[in-house]
Amino acid sequence: MRHIGIHQYSVEGAGLCWHEIMLEAQRRLGDHQHPVVTMTGLAMADTVAEWDAQDYPALRARSAAVVERLAAAGADFFLCPDNTSHIALEHPGPPLSLPGLNIAEVVAGEAERRGYRKVGVLGTDWTMQGPVYPRALAARGIGFAVPDAATRQELHRIIMDELCLHQFKPGSVDFYRAAIDALAAAGCDSVALVCTEIPLIIGDHNSALPTLDSTRLLARAAVDVALGDAPLPVWRGGPVQG
Repeated sequence: MRHIGIHQYSVEGAGLCWHEIMLEAQRRLGDHQHPVVTMTGLAMADTVAEWDAQDYPALRARSAAVVERLAAAGADFFLCPDNTSHIALEHPGPPLSLPGLNIAEVVAGEAERRGYRKVGVLGTDWTMQGPVYPRALAARGIGFAVPDAATRQELHRIIMDELCLHQFKPGSVDFYRAAIDALAAAGCDSVALVCTEIPLIIGDHNSALPTLDSTRLLARAAVDVALGDAPLPVWRGGPVQG
């Protein structure tokens, strides 16, 4: 089995992804069986000012150092269970030390497989206004929508001030559900949960739209690669080709 490297950004998203990798591997291989997984990362607090300043070269350099550590630990490929980080990871720069799974490609590929035509995108304000998901969805002929500015700001606040800190408030769940209701009214046929913490409070059980759970989709894609059911990825950061 191939050695999986996890580039940790937010604690909750990385933890959920690691756990899902273990569960998915055991579902396929049997009890107590799973690939070798190494996780290392950075303190997200050190990156917030750079995100606000849109200093993508600095953010990419931080991620490059994390991927180097994963390569040194023997990982064959990496994944980063943080959607926002892919804005910087897709920024031009030297090839990363390992090939990686691109979370937006995984999510958009699943949307295409399910036949969705207009996907609502929920994540941090950086992600909702960023280029990663418009690119990945448009490449497959899929439309998208995001909430209005005031809603985006509150969704972002809930992620940063609550979900990333393991706080799950009923009022915040209701706010996310209302945002999904609005996306459904705008013609969306699905909603992409493209902050890896959102699946901690939202899923098919309480969403008006079918969900694309970026955390679990990425974890399952990683198991596919680790078990040889899918080829090693070729993307090493920078613009996604094809």
